[in-house]
Amino acid sequence: MLEIKIEKTQNPKPIPGPDNPLVFGTIFTDHMFEMDYTKGKGWHDPRIVPYHEISLEPSAMVFHYGQEMFEGLKAYPTEDGRILLFRPDKNIERANNSNRRLMIPEIPADIFLEALKELVKIDQAWIPDRPGTSLYIRPFVIATDPFLGVRPSDTYKFMIILSPVGPYYEEGLDPVKIWIEDSYVRAVRGGIGEAKTGGNYVASLAAQVKAHEEGYSQVLWLDGVERKYIEEVGAMNIFFKIDGTVVTPMLNGSILPGVTRDTCIQLCKSWGLPVEERKISVQELEEAARTGKLEECWGSGTAAVISPVGHLRYEDDVFQIGDGGIGPVSQKLYDTVTGIQLGKVKDEFGWTVEVK
Repeated sequence: MLEIKIEKTQNPKPIPGPDNPLVFGTIFTDHMFEMDYTKGKGWHDPRIVPYHEISLEPSAMVFHYGQEMFEGLKAYPTEDGRILLFRPDKNIERANNSNRRLMIPEIPADIFLEALKELVKIDQAWIPDRPGTSLYIRPFVIATDPFLGVRPSDTYKFMIILSPVGPYYEEGLDPVKIWIEDSYVRAVRGGIGEAKTGGNYVASLAAQVKAHEEGYSQVLWLDGVERKYIEEVGAMNIFFKIDGTVVTPMLNGSILPGVTRDTCIQLCKSWGLPVEERKISVQELEEAARTGKLEECWGSGTAAVISPVGHLRYEDDVFQIGDGGIGPVSQKLYDTVTGIQLGKVKDEFGWTVEVK
């Protein structure tokens, strides 16, 4: 275990008051974690320092070849004064899976977890306690080698920043409208769709802007080969309840293996609900909607937790899901997941980690 050096800020920023809406991803705390990688030396010099700007060479490889990884998780306050992280081991595992795919050196899991806990502990005063709020944690790695040439970088910087946030969607837990994209594609099997990296998200922007202009919150992607099978939403995995069965697209190499996705699957199975991970065609959804068998739809992700979907649009067809409101499984998942995260529901799965 490397010792983390700590330098506390001499100029603390004002912590947002109770009237601040905490628009997602706009406010950042006083400190950040940094650690460097040098080929032949490995990861070194872990430190927590005041939040600051980054100075990089214009030739840094991240700018030219996009070699970078990021993650997202949250810290939650409990009513008895504890601070909980939710399944950080899964985020660390996924981060290193992304690193392997992107040819970034893996980060030792014990150092990763210790960095998360120490940073959250130092900035714990920033953790909001209003309903629907939390402290968002953004770990990321960038390639810093000043070199113009296509190869893995020899140097990297691993950083973690923190942001107090409110709901990801303005709608909160009200059902959102989703646009099923039929022109653009986000990823294909064999590509980098299963890695959490910026290239996957910039690929989604054109379709996302188009969807927003039409009044839809997010884009639901189809597979990049046959253009007929459901994959995931831009910021979430997707679930459907069809004729009593919970169905979600199977992981195929082009879908991000979401931590909340796995949580939903385990909870539904523990409640005795049948769960299928398989291919789902958009035609199957249309038919299920027409016959009334499409009972619920929701997205799952760290940012939104559970986001019920009330309407889907594909080409010129708009179909309502159920009565257009939040369904009972979606509500139960939201209540259970957030309850465990906040320490209000017994954690029977050992998912929470206390920051001490």
